Amino acid sequence: MKGLSRLRGPAIQVLGALLLPAIVHAAPIARADLVALCAEAEDQAQCGRLVEARQLKSLSRIAERNGDELRVSLAPFGLSVFRDTVNVRGARTYAVWDYLEAVDTLVLFTTVGERTGFLLVQRRTGDEYRVPSEPVMAPDEGHFVTADVCAQQCDNEIAVWRIAKDGVRKEAAWTPPRAWSDVSVTWRTAAAIVLEYSVAGESGPRTIERRLDDPSWKKVPAK
Repeated sequence: MKGLSRLRGPAIQVLGALLLPAIVHAAPIARADLVALCAEAEDQAQCGRLVEARQLKSLSRIAERNGDELRVSLAPFGLSVFRDTVNVRGARTYAVWDYLEAVDTLVLFTTVGERTGFLLVQRRTGDEYRVPSEPVMAPDEGHFVTADVCAQQCDNEIAVWRIAKDGVRKEAAWTPPRAWSDVSVTWRTAAAIVLEYSVAGESGPRTIERRLDDPSWKKVPAK
């Protein structure tokens, strides 16, 4: 999934839902736990459902699953509904992946056929934003980074985004100088990220640090 788009899509806004407390807690799934959890999954969609089942134990006050329907409670009231469907392009699915408490935003894992992505649902506004990979939150909890790098159907860029309770915007992007795979990203400080990646023909992964004030980042104009 490319770039950022504000969607109304399959989400159905329904006013009048019960007012629910916003204080909930969930932790992102660590890579090792994800590998173990999804080792027997048939496909990406099933993996997403397995993650969701774990996360909903902590997030049942803001999201609930009823068959193919996922309901997300908005704040202070309202409801967004996401329905898994099957059409000629394949299955379209949604699953709860994470909750960003500081910005009251639910992260959904999505699939459309063989393609995967993530959808940010902001509970204060009901707005939805697509991002190409799992958002990794910065220490300041006001930014996140994505790594959209793969052999096909990717932008092959590392991107930094600003996030608040009322909006999401891409601020800067950087393109790796050569083909990478198996990319993961962590924050070293609020001003620097560390990328781990693999290069074809090499036996082990590499790491590189990128400071956010490095001039090689391409700034994205505000819209």
